[in-house]
Formats: sequence, structure tokens, C-alpha cells
Amino acid sequence: MKIFILYLQLGFEHIADFAGYDHILFITTLSGIYLFKQWRQVLILVTAFTIGHSITLALSTLQLVNISTKLIEFLIPVTILATAFSNILEKNAIYDNRAYLFRYTMALIFGLIHGLGFSNYLRSLLGLESNIIKPLLAFNIGLELGQIVIVFIILMLSYLFVSKLKSPQREWNLVISGAGLGVSLIMAIERFFLLIGK
Repeated sequence: MKIFILYLQLGFEHIADFAGYDHILFITTLSGIYLFKQWRQVLILVTAFTIGHSITLALSTLQLVNISTKLIEFLIPVTILATAFSNILEKNAIYDNRAYLFRYTMALIFGLIHGLGFSNYLRSLLGLESNIIKPLLAFNIGLELGQIVIVFIILMLSYLFVSKLKSPQREWNLVISGAGLGVSLIMAIERFFLLIGK
């Protein structure tokens, strides 16, 4: 049980660590288009992201998948960029089923990429553990709990700005998504030059 708690805590701390702000930025951007009353939709989206990163985190940790770290580090801000751009294009506060399915699929696919980013960290933690199933499960649960905390904070801020301060939802979306777009664009450019070796 101690090992499970340890890896649960490590997963939570990893997603909430500002040194790894790219994952926080993705969850923030993914959530930023929604209001507090839409919390169920956001949790389903975040769970899709978790399913995606759980798959590749497991495959990569078990060394069944091996993709260049530099490529993954470049693709992570690209996922944020695409999510932010998608948010900015969304003009309606009401999302139809087709749009929601698209966002769910996008979160799942982007989760696959982020899972590969988490895997290097987890592999270094596992070291000589004889059984990695429990630590892997605990780490994923910790990541999910951390993501839920981030979502809750973003939804509370959206409630404050949109419901209490009466800011239009579109403006809130543009602030969050614009910030995500700007930061991720800079990250993508920097990592692109690292990727091509310049």
C-alpha cells in the first residue's frame, strides 16, 4: 500500500508541478472554453485525455513503444496550440454533439502524445521495481486527480469572471485560449529548433 500511495502522490505532484507547465497549460486550455455548469462535460474530456495518456504511458514504460523524446517534446505544445486554436474558432456557448465528439477525440489523441511525455519521468522513478503495474496505476490516478484540481480552479475562475463579474463567455474563452496559443507557439518554435538540431 505504501508503494501505491507513493506513486499516487508522485503522479499528482507531477501534473501540478509548475516546472512541467506544458501539461497544466494543456488542461487549462482544454477547460477554458467551458463554464462551471458544464463541469461534467469537462471531466469527460479530461478523462478522455487520461485514457489516451494512460495507454501510451503504459506502452512506453513497458518499452513496447519508443519514440524520440525531442519529437514528443515538440508535439506537446502543438497539442496545446491546436486546442487553443479550436477554442478560438468556437463562437457559440452551446456545443452540439458533433463538436463535442470532435473535442473528445482530440483530447484522447492528444492524451496519447502527453503520455509519451510522462513516460520518461515515470521510467526514471520505477528504477528496479519488480512489479510496475501498481505503480503505473497509482501514477495515472495521481495524474487524474491533479488534472481534476486544475479543472476545478479554471471552472471556478470562469464562474467568477462570467457569472459574478458579468464578463462575456466569449471574452473569457479568448483570454484563456489566447494565452494558451501564445505560450504554446513560443514553446513549439523553441522545441522545433531543438528537434532539428539547431
